[in-house]
Amino acid sequence: MASSSRLESVGDDEAEEEEVEHFDDFTLASSWERFISDIEAVCRQWLADGPKNLLKKDAREVSEDLYKVKSELKFSAKTYCMEYYFGTKYDGKVIDWNSTLHDLQLCFGVKEFLVIAPQSASGVVLDAPEASKLLSAVAIALSNCSSLWPAFVPVHVPARKAYIGIQNMGTVFTRRFEADHIGSQVPVKLMHLEGLYELFVSKFAYSTLDFSTHSFKVHFTMKLTYRSLPHDDEVQGDDPDVTESEIDLGGETHNTTQWDDDCPWSEWYSAEDPVKGFELVAMWLENLVESSMEMAELENSSPHEAQKWILSPNMSSALTDSSKGNRIGFASQLCLLLDTLNMSFEAQFMEDFVSVENPGSDNLKSSMVIPPPTVIDRMLKELFHDGARFPDVAAAEHKTSRAIKGAPLKSLFAQFCLHSLWFGNCNIRAIAVIWIEFVREVRWCWEESQPLPLMPATGSIDLSTCLINQKLHMLATCIEMKRQLNEDFQDCVGSQENSSPQTEEDSQDEYSCIMQTPGENFDGKHDSPATPDNLQHPEKSLSSGSTKPEAVVSANLKSSDSTRRGSAGVAASMKLEDVVSANLKSSDSIRRGSAGVAGSIMLLKSYQSMHAPYTQESPLMTEDMHEERLHAVEAFGNSFDFSAQLEREILTSDMSAFKAANPDAVFEDFIRWHSPGDWESDDKKDTGSSNTPAIEGSKDNWPPQGRLSKRMSEHGNLWRKIWNDAPALPAYEQKPLLDPNREGEKILHYLETLRPHQLLEQMICTAFRASADTLNQTSYGGLKQMETKMDQLYITLASALRPLQANRLSADSETIEDIRRLCGVFEHVEKLLTIAASLHRKFLQAPRLSEAIFSDCCSFYFPRMATSSSGDNAPKEFDKKQQVRMHERPIVSNMFTPPTANQSWRKVLSLGNLLNGHEPILREIIFSKRDRVSGNHYAAHTSKITREEVETYRMYSCGTSNDLRVALSVVSCD
Repeated sequence: MASSSRLESVGDDEAEEEEVEHFDDFTLASSWERFISDIEAVCRQWLADGPKNLLKKDAREVSEDLYKVKSELKFSAKTYCMEYYFGTKYDGKVIDWNSTLHDLQLCFGVKEFLVIAPQSASGVVLDAPEASKLLSAVAIALSNCSSLWPAFVPVHVPARKAYIGIQNMGTVFTRRFEADHIGSQVPVKLMHLEGLYELFVSKFAYSTLDFSTHSFKVHFTMKLTYRSLPHDDEVQGDDPDVTESEIDLGGETHNTTQWDDDCPWSEWYSAEDPVKGFELVAMWLENLVESSMEMAELENSSPHEAQKWILSPNMSSALTDSSKGNRIGFASQLCLLLDTLNMSFEAQFMEDFVSVENPGSDNLKSSMVIPPPTVIDRMLKELFHDGARFPDVAAAEHKTSRAIKGAPLKSLFAQFCLHSLWFGNCNIRAIAVIWIEFVREVRWCWEESQPLPLMPATGSIDLSTCLINQKLHMLATCIEMKRQLNEDFQDCVGSQENSSPQTEEDSQDEYSCIMQTPGENFDGKHDSPATPDNLQHPEKSLSSGSTKPEAVVSANLKSSDSTRRGSAGVAASMKLEDVVSANLKSSDSIRRGSAGVAGSIMLLKSYQSMHAPYTQESPLMTEDMHEERLHAVEAFGNSFDFSAQLEREILTSDMSAFKAANPDAVFEDFIRWHSPGDWESDDKKDTGSSNTPAIEGSKDNWPPQGRLSKRMSEHGNLWRKIWNDAPALPAYEQKPLLDPNREGEKILHYLETLRPHQLLEQMICTAFRASADTLNQTSYGGLKQMETKMDQLYITLASALRPLQANRLSADSETIEDIRRLCGVFEHVEKLLTIAASLHRKFLQAPRLSEAIFSDCCSFYFPRMATSSSGDNAPKEFDKKQQVRMHERPIVSNMFTPPTANQSWRKVLSLGNLLNGHEPILREIIFSKRDRVSGNHYAAHTSKITREEVETYRMYSCGTSNDLRVALSVVSCD
């Protein structure tokens, strides 16, 4: 027992001793061996983690589905960086011409790989023995790990992009890599496909053979890259007929055109073409060639014979450059206008910004320049040129444009705002000067009774527009009324002088319609007759149950340019009709101003049909006038009599016209016609509609039975008082409801005393709306994404600009900062629109390509929409590509216009494969030779021998007529 226990204790001591003394003794190992061990430890860790775990740790994305991790190693007082490149979607063979491939993947056809290089300024190994020793260390470490990763070491200088590499293939074979670059003096033979083919064959064939007479089966793929000429070179060109006399002092030729000359924004600025050109990649996929002659024939073939075309646009760098100085467009000028708004709170009137008495005028004069008078005169002539008429607004507006409280695009104030954006860099002094001159021109139009250009002189005022536009609309109407009064007065005076002698009574009776001269007050009667085209049909004058005070203007006398001229003659003809009407009636009274019988309604006090009168049009009112009335109603109470008091003039006009058309009418008759809801009829059939049977035509049913409503029958009712005081006058003999002289002067006073910040607030709303409407007229085809983006822009504009309508802004308020951010959104949409317009005109016959490329542009630029700077993960350059279909190739080919003599005179040597005279800017070729091999010393030995095809030789060449890069990989049996 003692002996056995002793043996057990000895065995335990030996086990503990072995466990303690088992360690790696590196004191006997060299530094190179320790370096190999460090490499091996790092590689084992990467192999153990695998791609998924590496992605969770510190892997960085290099390109699409390509990541890398790195580790620092030290050897012989030097520090090296080893990087492992890997992907997550590798399945099968690497696609040769995948645009996302790393340079080493493309050169050598590898998937995942290692790169080890010194951490120095050059990042390459300059010493050849050091490079070989470094590569051997990595190869030994990978062999110890049983890893099949290829490893590369950069050598020589960085410009040569030279590498050496090695890969253990897991068999008795080893693949070695080598790449180098010739930067100048490329041998002529290597510029052609035939020479490159023979260079590749020389790597595996006997050097004494004549390659041109022997056949070697070689797999061949080729990729040619073409680049179109810049747009400016295409447009300007060389015209031998242009002489020096046709060149302006500014250096511009008359035949020079811009790409956006027919775009709607070209009236204001010329945008840089965002699509500078195109790169076309033509690919020949997996061909088998056997001789040099086949390569020579292939060099003369057309790119149209390539199996695949890939197109990518060259986008302007200005699209991603958000620096303020590089922005030229509506967005940049709107930002300047916003700065002007921020300064507008410093003065009470616009004149203060240009007055010498202003304390801050010296500072303004030193920092803000006003354009010369010639520029001001030219701008005013463009705004107030003769013959300018208000166009169709709906044709130029977006469907949601009216949600922005500004002026319509083609209106006078909108054009003023657009001109102001480009006037003197849109500074406050320039805006003040041009506004003062603008108001002076408007006053001149008023005083000279000249039509106000770009403003409608008829129709109702659109209250959804800004107040200045409403005022100008009303002023244009007043000018037209004033001008018609002058013409009518002159016509009546002329007709008096040219008429035959008459008795004093006949003359007075015939021309009783002559109104006062325009300079007099409108206290007397004014003859403003109307033709039947300007009057509403009597049926339309009947209001069904309207009891509101606004119902007093239900029957209007409409006016137009053509019917108000020569009103004296029209008045005389209407008076003649009135006399005939009087002769046909048994009543002693004379009926005047009748528009016809009002259906089957009969008068209460006489057995006569009721006649609907012609009535005057309700007076125009701007938004501030409506607000004044609303405040008055709120102050005095919303009573029926007070509302009637506000509409007293309109009520008096309608009652006078009704009395003239119905001499025997009473107050109840007027209520039955004007406000049927206030007449309570005992006979339900007495509806007052022309569509009902003529029940009242029978004396048995006359007079109609009924009574006034409670509010109309109250004692002291204001409507009855107005009825009693109203004279019987037809509309053409009444005083106009709108006094053009008074209202015109009030509008001019408003324009001349408008506060600067109120002007700038309306200018900003109008400038945003007009700029958006201008851009919205751009033709961009069926690009749905662009249409959606424009719809979103209008909604954003309406929401962001709504605080400006409250008139509660102050300097440096949050609203101004919100609008400043809105300028950034507007800029991005403006850039996208220029891209859409450029692509549309370039691909008119290939809309699919324009839609696909624009969709890629949206995906690239949308992340930059919200902020001025994109995130770190966003790509810096646009690199999306689209495959060209067979039927689209002629359209794409036509974009590569033949180069002129000046553009191609330097081209002495040609690479072949010309596309409309363009040789490829880059030619890439992959030659490969494949053999079947067997054996695997890592796999278990089996009786069955497996054979697989291995790419034993591979050569990648890339170059032009000026440089050449060659990468070679060779499989050898070690």
